[in-house]
Amino acid sequence: LADIRLTFEDRTGTARFNGEPTLALQVVKRKGYNVIDTANLVRETVEKAREGWPEELQSAVNLGTSLDQSVTVGAMVSQLEGSVLTAIALVMIVVLATLGSRSALLVGFSIPTSFLLTFALLAVFGISISNIVMFGLILAVGMLVDGAIIIVEYADKRITEGQGPMRAYTEAAQRMFWPVVSSTATTLCAFLPMLFWPGIPGEFMGMLPVTLIFVLSASLVVALIYLPVMGGVAGRATRKFERIAVLLKPLPWALRAALVVPAMATIFVGAMLMLNPGYLSGTRPADAGILASVPGAAVFMLGAILGSITLEAAKPASRLRPIRAGYRRSPFGHLINFIAGNPVMPLVTIAGVVFVVISVFGYYGQHSKGVEFFVESETEQAIIYLRARGNLSLEEKDAILREAESIVLDTPGIHSVFAFAGQGGIDQNNGGAQAPLDTVAQVQVEMQRWETRKDNPELDGDLVLDRLVARLEQIPGIRVESLSQSRGPASGKPLHLRLTGDDFAALDAAVRTVETKFAALEGVKAIEDTRPLPGIDWQIDVDVEKAGRYGADVATVGGMVQLVTRGILLDTMRVDSSDEEIEIRVRLPEQDRFLSTLDTLKVRTGEGLVPLANFVTRHPVPKLGRIDRFGQKRYFDVKADVETGITTADGQPVNANERIAVVTKWLEEENPLPAGVDWQWTGDQEEQAESQAFLMKAFAGALGLMFVILLA
Repeated sequence: LADIRLTFEDRTGTARFNGEPTLALQVVKRKGYNVIDTANLVRETVEKAREGWPEELQSAVNLGTSLDQSVTVGAMVSQLEGSVLTAIALVMIVVLATLGSRSALLVGFSIPTSFLLTFALLAVFGISISNIVMFGLILAVGMLVDGAIIIVEYADKRITEGQGPMRAYTEAAQRMFWPVVSSTATTLCAFLPMLFWPGIPGEFMGMLPVTLIFVLSASLVVALIYLPVMGGVAGRATRKFERIAVLLKPLPWALRAALVVPAMATIFVGAMLMLNPGYLSGTRPADAGILASVPGAAVFMLGAILGSITLEAAKPASRLRPIRAGYRRSPFGHLINFIAGNPVMPLVTIAGVVFVVISVFGYYGQHSKGVEFFVESETEQAIIYLRARGNLSLEEKDAILREAESIVLDTPGIHSVFAFAGQGGIDQNNGGAQAPLDTVAQVQVEMQRWETRKDNPELDGDLVLDRLVARLEQIPGIRVESLSQSRGPASGKPLHLRLTGDDFAALDAAVRTVETKFAALEGVKAIEDTRPLPGIDWQIDVDVEKAGRYGADVATVGGMVQLVTRGILLDTMRVDSSDEEIEIRVRLPEQDRFLSTLDTLKVRTGEGLVPLANFVTRHPVPKLGRIDRFGQKRYFDVKADVETGITTADGQPVNANERIAVVTKWLEEENPLPAGVDWQWTGDQEEQAESQAFLMKAFAGALGLMFVILLA
């Protein structure tokens, strides 16, 4: 009567990795944990599990990772670390050129010390290091040395007047306390209002003002407490170094100059050992902690001492210059005297500054290249949506996917390809964007790393993706849409218009009108909406009166219908091969699972076998996928993307803001939507408008706070 067997549930999706059938396990880290450490732990765990497999399984199954976010994050952190070091080097070059070596070393001491205090504050408040935090450090490098320069310059002035180093730096901290505090406070006021930045952009950028406040507060502590102590101690040590340098003065100048070279080499080696403890051996230790940099720091300090002595000894003897009577004014002094020396020039200068500012803003408004909410970077990972309409089976969807997958695998510049059709797949951090409703398959691609193709500009991620989409669009019967990995808190497509109302027909007509307008706009592509997909459901109607005459009921009819579909659930059971209970279902053979089978099925009643067709009818009804409401009203969203590199007829660049302005003007002036339908921009535009309004208020508030501090 029946074939009893242990089998799998019906397939709901297919998945392949680089063209091979695959089973993917996605790992998502918890909030507050390190991405790189988590990825390394996952690899170690996977490798340990693989070592326990039988040899046959190890040879039959390829195990690996793809779409690894830790690689991207690690590269980003390395770039930001390099940017921080570059910023520090540039600041030190400027300080060395203006203040001299001894003062520059003291000012340079304030940079790492302030950073260390900042990291301590971040750890106390439970804030992890991110790209925004690193960017805040870069932004603060030039500002945190201001207080240190004030203290060092005043102390040097007192030392030249004959005062001792310790006393000079103590007096500098006392006399310059309020100027340094006021200077730092006015800078902090520029970032304090940003702590209240609302919305998703505020959450994303919130660590920037926090980092700047921590860094500037730490620089204040360093300038007023640490620096005077170090300056006094260094001043005493400098006097001893000068005595040693005097002993080297009798040597020939060429020999004294030659001694500078090994001292500078020692400084360089020490700096490299601090950055890479394995610099001399040519390898970088995998688990190098902070203690591994201690020898490098010691070598660097030794080189700094030797450099101070040799540079002082290599200085040529200074010649006595004749003393000139009278006051000599520099060119800058003449300029200041010309501006402030009469009552008219200050007014002329103010008017000139106002005119220049207004002219610059006006010129920018007329010739600007547009506004981007978050700047896009080169594509490293992307999702390609394959869209098609119709009641496609899983086999039909997979056939479309195979054709697209073969094109992707044949495209140069692709590192890995994960493709799936139907249900399943891997969720990606795509900035809040959702797949189009008519998506039948997805292809997630990972481009070759920049390090491996930096000499080949043709393998640029954006160019590769554009060529790939152009080839996929040649497949008949589908629409192709691509989405690059988001670097900021984007919300999918930049054009996101929401239509709300109570009348479904009016909403449907409004969506069609807006889509027609979008399609007519130059540069607008990948248009979609959230209306339910067209389709039908088969409704089974049971004539209860007729069924009662034959001795049948609705439950019996429902069981017969389930025989044709998923099967009748009898019970559950446990087996040794599964950790969970499995279902016991009864269903018709696969060759009989068709809708037409319902016409031939018979149900057993008290009067014998009775055809279902005697009291059961079926007819198609419109399929209703879902109902979305916003503010207790139904709504549909119309979304679209904007092409880059296109200009309008008057030469203005086409971007999301410009296209939104065009559509807004059309909606307000022509009022093309049916009565009872309201509209509003959401997504990026909503967040951008909220952020712009806040930043204008924050700018005014920062100016007010700075004015209050300067008055006080």
